[in-house]
Amino acid sequence: MGGTSEREHMEKMSKIREKMIRTEREISDSFTKIEKVKLDALKRTEEMKESVNRDLEKIEKDLVKSEDLVSESKQRLYSEIATLKNEVLQKYSSLKSRISEAIAPK
Repeated sequence: MGGTSEREHMEKMSKIREKMIRTEREISDSFTKIEKVKLDALKRTEEMKESVNRDLEKIEKDLVKSEDLVSESKQRLYSEIATLKNEVLQKYSSLKSRISEAIAPK
């Protein structure tokens, strides 16, 4: 009659199980990679903010020491520093939000 034996069915199910496990492992590895990218992006965002603030602080210290600049020039420069500080905070917040939302389903 040539029907499929129990052993053949078990082998087919075993192959299905192996395929399922392999796929699950690949998906799990993908999530691990996503988390690594997310952590790296958060780290780089933090470093960007710290670097900009550090550079701006150096400029502020130089302005305090500078005797060559008139007070109007110093005021414009301090104003620009304040603008840059606000800009970096906005970009930092925006990037951090985008990174956090990157994995969340919509």
